[in-house]
Amino acid sequence: MREPISDNKNYNKISKNFLKYESLGMQPNIRIQWSKAKNYHVEDRFKKKYIDFTSGIFAVNIGHKNKNLINSTTKVLRSGIAHTYTYFNQYRENYVKNLINFINQKKLKKCHLVSSGTEATETALKLVRTYGQSINKKKIGIICIKGNWHGRTVGSQMLSGKNGQSKWIGYFDRNIFHVDFPYPWKFKDKRDLKSFFKKSLKKRFKKGFNFKRNITAILLETFQGWGAVFYPKEYVQEIKSFCAKNNILLCFDEMQSGFGRTGKKFGFEHYNVSPDLICCGKGMGSGFPLSGVITSKKVMDNKLVSGLSSTHSSNALVCAAGLTTLNEIKNKNLVKKSAELGKFFHIELNKLRKKFDKIIFQTLGKGLIASIIFKNKKNITATEIANYVSKECLLSGLLVCNTGRESIKLGPPLTIDKKGIKKAIQILDKAITKGYLL
Repeated sequence: MREPISDNKNYNKISKNFLKYESLGMQPNIRIQWSKAKNYHVEDRFKKKYIDFTSGIFAVNIGHKNKNLINSTTKVLRSGIAHTYTYFNQYRENYVKNLINFINQKKLKKCHLVSSGTEATETALKLVRTYGQSINKKKIGIICIKGNWHGRTVGSQMLSGKNGQSKWIGYFDRNIFHVDFPYPWKFKDKRDLKSFFKKSLKKRFKKGFNFKRNITAILLETFQGWGAVFYPKEYVQEIKSFCAKNNILLCFDEMQSGFGRTGKKFGFEHYNVSPDLICCGKGMGSGFPLSGVITSKKVMDNKLVSGLSSTHSSNALVCAAGLTTLNEIKNKNLVKKSAELGKFFHIELNKLRKKFDKIIFQTLGKGLIASIIFKNKKNITATEIANYVSKECLLSGLLVCNTGRESIKLGPPLTIDKKGIKKAIQILDKAITKGYLL
């Protein structure tokens, strides 16, 4: 298989230092070195251009090299007020006010800003448990979904529904519970969706378990990240009813789905529910390290909560980036654009699914987030096909997210146009054709 890089010799020289000094965990599985970017295009060090269908891992929703973002962050740098969270600044004041107004949910009125998605998840863990303890000391249990992903630190790994990735911890929190994910292709009758959640609870919990007394929150990844697999709406609504009945907080991890990515401001809006807490990151800061937890006053300001702080959180630079991101989304109608272009995008992807039905199992997603899930052939696994297709895309000038399993994920900046989508689809078509012939 060809090496997916622009210049083998030159790249090998460049990569030696990275291989020598940087952790293997940070080594890219597809080795190109970014040099510059603009809107939905990226250029590597050797002047090769690519259409970016990763948005920098779904973080750059407003496009690369956004002029207003450059201007606002440059202004902060020139002011000299890089940080600290222990003092207010005007950028922080403006941002948190506009963030809450942008979200526009009755229950979501207070935020706590941090620097990464994982940090936001850890903060949420602390908030929901202290809230539960304020009601009942035993009310610390959290229900999560198998296969979901919430971060890389101890708490977030325990919340994630992938036990294999948390083996390094050496122990497990007995008050974190995982139930089955409702893969939509397994249900022919919608009535089965409502009963599925109840059945998954019976499967996981012993008879007589007191949910109202022992469970404080249910945490959902808005869609299952590896394949942009959304929950059936009926399933989420059943969970919401269960939460209301048992005084349980309904929480969404909106890292990938927030800020217009799915054709709505936030992914939870697709389910017609009102959450008690959301975790945000990625597209929140347009490449700057900005994340946060947004919840109600009763949860955020609980007297049992202490020490909600982080050295680099709420600094002026990231708050300026966050505010510019909100303004760009609003002023350029990027949520509406994501929804409209998303329809075209998914129609084209569905054509590929039908054309290559012998190796494509599903094309999934909403708005400008999508996945292509492959299936095994006689002599090659679905994961190998996904790896091959992603590399062929790269060689032809298209960056896609290789999930490391049977899927590739697609998410261009919300500033893309039909021309860019059409070109990307053409490249995908050729790459999958080669994968089909393997």
